[in-house]
Amino acid sequence: MDSATFGYLRKLVKQQAAIVLEREKEYLAETRLASLARDNGFDSIPPMVTQLRLQPFGELHRRVIESLTTNETSFFRDRHPFDAMRTTIIPRLLASHPTSLTIWCAAASSGQEPYSVAMVIRDHFPRIVATTRIIASDLSREMLARVDRGTYTQFEVGRGLSERALAKHFVQRGADWIVRPELRAMLEVKELNLAAAFPALPRIDLVLVRNVLIYFDQPAKRDILSRIRRVMNPEGALVLGASETMLGLDTGLERCAVDKAIYYRPT
Repeated sequence: MDSATFGYLRKLVKQQAAIVLEREKEYLAETRLASLARDNGFDSIPPMVTQLRLQPFGELHRRVIESLTTNETSFFRDRHPFDAMRTTIIPRLLASHPTSLTIWCAAASSGQEPYSVAMVIRDHFPRIVATTRIIASDLSREMLARVDRGTYTQFEVGRGLSERALAKHFVQRGADWIVRPELRAMLEVKELNLAAAFPALPRIDLVLVRNVLIYFDQPAKRDILSRIRRVMNPEGALVLGASETMLGLDTGLERCAVDKAIYYRPT
C-alpha cells in the first residue's frame, strides 16, 4: 500500500468516525482490507481506494470504516466495573428512582458487554428486569447483527463467563452458545456513530463507553463526552475503560472510586 492510499484511509476514518489511525498501523489496514477488496472485485487495495475517491460516500466506504475499527471485547471485561455496578453504582441509581433503569453500552461491539450488564441485572436486581432498558449501540452493522443473534463460540464464552453463568443464561447448540431469549429481550440494538450527532435518546442512567475513547484525539473525546453528558440523568453514572481517563478534559463529570473501579458522575 503506497503512502497516498493509506493517507486517504486515515483521512476517511478520521472524518467519518473521528478515529485516529496511527501511521504505524498501515499493516493493520492491509490485513483488514485485503479480503474486502477481493470480495468487491478488486485485485488489491489501491484500486479499491481509487474507486472510493471517485464516488460519494456509500456502502463500500462504510464497510471500509467498519473493517478499520477495533472490536476486541469479552464478557465481564476487566471485572471490577461490573462488581462496582453490583455493589455501588446500580444501588445508588435505584435510590433516586427505584423502579427502572436506562443503560447505554455506547460501543457494544459483538455484544459481550451489554449481555454482561443484563446478567448483572437479572442476577442481582431481578425486580427491575422488566423495566430496565439496555441500549447496545455501535457503528458496525456487522457487529450489531452479532449482538442481535446472541450466538458465541466456545472460545468467546470461555473468556469471562463462569460455568454457572453459562448454564443459567445460555443454551448450547452444536459448537455454539446462544443467549437465552429472556436475556436477549433486555437489549435494544441501535446503529450509532459516536463521532456524529446522536439520534434521539432517552435520559440515560448508566453509560458504558469503554475501550473506545483511546482511538480518538483530545478534541473528539471532549466533544463525545460532552454530548454523552447532555443525555445523562443528573444522578447518572459513566464508566470508561480501564486505561482511559478524563485527564485534561472539562466535561462536567467528576471521578468516583469504588475499590479498584472508577466511574464518573455529573457535577
